[in-house]
Amino acid sequence: MSSGADIAAIEDAQKAIIDDFALLGDWSERYQFLIDLGRQLEKLESDQRVEQNLLHGCQSQVWVIASGDAEQVQFKAESDAAIVSGLIALMLKVYSGRSAEAILASEPVFIEQIGLHKHLSATRNNGLGALYQRIRAEAAARLVKG
Repeated sequence: MSSGADIAAIEDAQKAIIDDFALLGDWSERYQFLIDLGRQLEKLESDQRVEQNLLHGCQSQVWVIASGDAEQVQFKAESDAAIVSGLIALMLKVYSGRSAEAILASEPVFIEQIGLHKHLSATRNNGLGALYQRIRAEAAARLVKG
């Protein structure tokens, strides 16, 4: 996929998330939706849940693994917390499998548009920010490698 196509795919994924959340009623339904999304994450192997893959800045334990190259960066991640797993699932839906250039050229606007930032604790917002920064760092590292 070209970078332009990847940027469009990121925008489409964000729009789909915004549309999904618009269909849900109150925040108890939205939290349940997040928990359900988190349950669908692919589980990491025990040897992948190690210190070097741990995301710092999260209250929960979150492990992030990136693979691929600048053309397509793949992410796998897991958390020991249900809602955090759902947040991870949203971010992976938007960014995993995209080009490094497209990842760096886009912002996760869905977070504000669905009101997520207002309904998360400060520590969860910090953790979500840390996950986004890790995704960007992995993409930037692949661009440098070529």
